[in-house]
Amino acid sequence: MRGSSRSCAPSPAIHSEATADRLLERLCNYRVFADGAGKMNRSLVDSGGGLLLVPQFTLAADTRKGLRPSFSSAAPPPLGERLFAHMVARARAIRPEVGAGVFGAHMQVALVNDGPVTIWLRVDPTGAD
Repeated sequence: MRGSSRSCAPSPAIHSEATADRLLERLCNYRVFADGAGKMNRSLVDSGGGLLLVPQFTLAADTRKGLRPSFSSAAPPPLGERLFAHMVARARAIRPEVGAGVFGAHMQVALVNDGPVTIWLRVDPTGAD
């Protein structure tokens, strides 16, 4: 997000609208930005940062066996595209600055990590988290 000093660039792996909604809620409110004391105590909402959603079905890769990833646990492309569009629409309804990649496209995404932090943010698909 050009010009945003505080932004998140998640690559969501979602399997339902409820999971997308819960993940978006956590993304916006998860405290990963430094406060005045340098502690990770501020959220995207607190910092007024931007959100760049990048579709990434490869996160669903099962690499436990063999020498090639299996994507059988990923949502079928039509469902994945619909769920990603749902998440983007919901994000744009609640955040002022939201960018989005193109589902199914070959994209070159550049980002700069500000600090040694990369987090795998997961939500329970049953909503029990």
